[in-house]
Amino acid sequence: MAFILDACAMIAYLRDEPGGEIVDNCLALEPPACLAHAVNLCEVFYTFLERAGEDAARGALDDLRAVGLIVREDMDEAFWQQVGRHKIRYRMSLADAFALSLADRFGAELFTSDRGDFEQVSQSAAHRVTFIR
Repeated sequence: MAFILDACAMIAYLRDEPGGEIVDNCLALEPPACLAHAVNLCEVFYTFLERAGEDAARGALDDLRAVGLIVREDMDEAFWQQVGRHKIRYRMSLADAFALSLADRFGAELFTSDRGDFEQVSQSAAHRVTFIR
């Protein structure tokens, strides 16, 4: 079983925010089962870069990799077309559409705290979404 982390789930973990313990439990699984798309890692990077600088941003990515996060860079045509479909259907951010498409690809549960983009998705039988807070 795989689990997909969107940016807000990873940021909650890194900042020890509410819900971060759920992500921590997921990241502790053996063998590693947490995946994130590179686009969502970009969101984590720029969030830390903006608030704390380059070293903090690189450190955040290093911390996620050190605990076993598997980074995916899927970008084949079928994948990015699915991203576009999700963006239109659910009126979500492009980065969140990447996370959802990655969850589709792996038949995985998606972890997020972003109710705005994922509330409608969570009500669909086609997707499994867990809100970490």
